[in-house]
Amino acid sequence: MPDQLPKQPEALLILEDGLVFKGKAFGRIGTTSGEICFNTGMTGYQEVFTDPSYFGQILIMNNVHVGNYGIKPEDVESGSVKIRGLIGRNLEERYSRMQATESLQDYLNAQGIVAIEDVDTRALVTHVRQKGAMNCIISSEHNDVEYLKAELAKTPSMGGLELASLVSTKEIYHEGDPNAAVRISVLDFGVKRHIVRSLAQRGAYVRVHPARTPVKTLLEFNPDGFAPAIPPPWITRLKP
Repeated sequence: MPDQLPKQPEALLILEDGLVFKGKAFGRIGTTSGEICFNTGMTGYQEVFTDPSYFGQILIMNNVHVGNYGIKPEDVESGSVKIRGLIGRNLEERYSRMQATESLQDYLNAQGIVAIEDVDTRALVTHVRQKGAMNCIISSEHNDVEYLKAELAKTPSMGGLELASLVSTKEIYHEGDPNAAVRISVLDFGVKRHIVRSLAQRGAYVRVHPARTPVKTLLEFNPDGFAPAIPPPWITRLKP
């Protein structure tokens, strides 16, 4: 007989406007909430999950199958998963890729990410496109809709939050050849690692600094240029 995967517990997804989706649990069993958003990419799910621009959000992956080529340690854009939760149609525990080291299920569980699958993601994305950004909650440990709505009401809006310092590197780090002809200072407000690697591959020696680094420290590197790595507008909504 073919191998049977364990039966998944039920999970609920509730949007701020009251819309409820039922699905199956994936990742870590628990409850999570945040602003809902979506990604329509066909591949690169691991890069998306670790992209600082998705920090604190509940992500809909609109592609039908996510996780089918597993997890590879090098395929990351930061040091950890940045999303707060994941929604998918088919989140795959089985995978096929020689370079992969673990499944999406094991990866999300280890990173503490609560997810839900078996959701009609096309209908959900259409709804979000029409209604706009809003908060949502995912739970695989509670099935009381009214209780979860009350918990969702406690979730703060992302508007006005200063998040750049939360996604920034905590320590200075370098990329590239120290003897390169070009030196670049990067001020990290949510830079993707691929951007830093690309600068190095094009002949630059790069030093990446925390978001609140003073100008004096940036200049100590004696750079030929500066690269303020600015993420999408929502992540730089600084308080007055």
